[in-house]
Amino acid sequence: MAGFDRRLVAPLVLGTVLNPVNSSIIAVSLVPIGRDLGASPAHTAWLVSGLYLATAVGQPVVGRLVDVLGPRRLHLAGSALVGLAGLLGTVAQDIGTLVAARVLLGIGTCAAYPAAMYLIRSEGRRTGSSDPAGVLTLLSVANQTFAVLGPPLGGLLIGVAGWRSTFAVNVPLSVACLWLGARRLPRDRPAADGPRPRFDPVGAVLFGTLLVCAMVVLLERDPALWPLLAVSAAAAGGFVWVELRAAEPFVDLRLLRGNLPLVATYARTLLTATVTYVFLFGYTQWLQDGRGLGPGAAGLLIIPTFVVAIVVAAATGRRGWVRGRLVTGGAVQVAACAALLVLDDDLPVVALAGLAVVVGVPQGLLNLANQHALYHQADPARLGSSAGLQRTSMYVGALVAAAAVGAALGGGATTSGMRVLGVAALGLAVATLVLSVADRSLGRLARPGGDRPYEPGASRRSLMPARARSVAIFSAAAGSRSRRARTNRRWFW
Repeated sequence: MAGFDRRLVAPLVLGTVLNPVNSSIIAVSLVPIGRDLGASPAHTAWLVSGLYLATAVGQPVVGRLVDVLGPRRLHLAGSALVGLAGLLGTVAQDIGTLVAARVLLGIGTCAAYPAAMYLIRSEGRRTGSSDPAGVLTLLSVANQTFAVLGPPLGGLLIGVAGWRSTFAVNVPLSVACLWLGARRLPRDRPAADGPRPRFDPVGAVLFGTLLVCAMVVLLERDPALWPLLAVSAAAAGGFVWVELRAAEPFVDLRLLRGNLPLVATYARTLLTATVTYVFLFGYTQWLQDGRGLGPGAAGLLIIPTFVVAIVVAAATGRRGWVRGRLVTGGAVQVAACAALLVLDDDLPVVALAGLAVVVGVPQGLLNLANQHALYHQADPARLGSSAGLQRTSMYVGALVAAAAVGAALGGGATTSGMRVLGVAALGLAVATLVLSVADRSLGRLARPGGDRPYEPGASRRSLMPARARSVAIFSAAAGSRSRRARTNRRWFW
C-alpha cells in the first residue's frame, strides 16, 4: 500500500504470528508432557482445545476493546499476558496449570490481529488507499509460515531443553512485542468525530457463556455435560435480547442483519476452517494408523500443504479479485475433499504428497480472500470486533473439526473412518463454493470502478450497485419495510 508506515510492519507481523506459532508448536509437546506429568491423551488434548476455545471467545471481546480503547494499549497488554503465560507454563507442575497457561496464551494473542486490522484501516484512511492488499498478504503469509515452523521449532527446543522450553520461548517473544509496540505503534487518541464508543460487558459475558458451554459439550461428547446445552441456549436468548436493545452492543446484530455479505464472509471462514482442520487433524492420523507411516514421514507429507499455501497466497495476494480467488479456491477444495473418498491403504506416497499439494491451494486462496473481503465489508467503527468475529469463526471451525475427527476416528484412524470424514468435508466444501458463487457483491470489491470500503457517514445505499440502489430509493419512497428487505437480499444474491 503506497505510503504505508513501514515502521508498523514489524510489530504487526510479530504480534499476529504469536497465535499460529503457539497453535502448532504444541503438536510435538503433547507426548512428552503426558509422559512427564502422567496425563492421559484426553487431558493433554485440552492443551490444544483450551487455546482454541480461549481464542474463539476472546477475539471479538478484545477486538471490541480495540475499537473502544485503541490498538496500542491492547497490543501491549496482550503481549505482556503472553509473557506471563509463558512463565506459568515453564514452571507448571500439573496438567491443570498447563491448560491454564494455554488459555492465558489464547487470550493474550487475541489482541494482535484486531489491532493490526484497525491500524491498517487507519493507515489506509491517512494515505487515501482503499486496498491494502500487500499488507494483508504479508500478514497472511507470515501467519502461515510460522504455523509451518512451529513443529520443527518445538522439536528443536525439546531436544535441547525439554518440553518446558516450548512455553518459555514466549517470554522473549513477548519482550520483543512489547519493545516494538512501545516504540513504533502510534499512541491511542480520542476519536476526532465524537465520543469514544463504549464496551458492552453484559453482551460479552453472554457471548462467552453460550460459546464455551456449547463447545465443551461438543468436544467432550459426554452425556453428563448435556445440561450445559440448556445454559448455552439460555445465554444465546439473553444475548440476542440484550444486543438488540443496547445503545452500543457488543455485537451489533442489527448491523449484521443489514450486511449479508459480511455474514457470508463469516460463514465461509467457518466452513473453510472446518474443512482445513479436518484434513490436518484427520489426514495426519490416517497417514500413521491407516497408511502405516511413521510420525516423521507423516509430518513430511503435510509440509507441502503449507508450502503451497504460502506460495499461492504470496503470488495472488496483491491482486484484488476477491471473488475469483474464492471461487477458484472453493472449486479446488471440493476436488480435494472428493479425493478423500477414494483413499486406500495402499496408495503410493507420490499420490499422498499430491493430495497434500492440492489441499494447499485453497488454503492459500480462501483464507486471504476472506480476510480481504472482511476489510472492505466491515464498518470501520467496528473493524476490531469484526476482525475478532472472523477469527472466532475460524477457531470454532477448528473445534468442530476436532470434535468430528474424534467422533469418526475415535476407535482408530481407519480408512473407512476417513471416508466418513471425507463425505462431511465434501458437503462443507460445496457449501463454501455455493456461498462464493452466489455472493455477487464480491465482484465489486477492490477492483477499478468497484465499491469502495464502508466509511463513516456513508450510507449503505451508496455502497449498493446501481440497480439495487434504485430499487432501494423506490422502496423508501413507498415506505415499505418488506420491499427494503427484498432489496437487501437481491444485492446479496
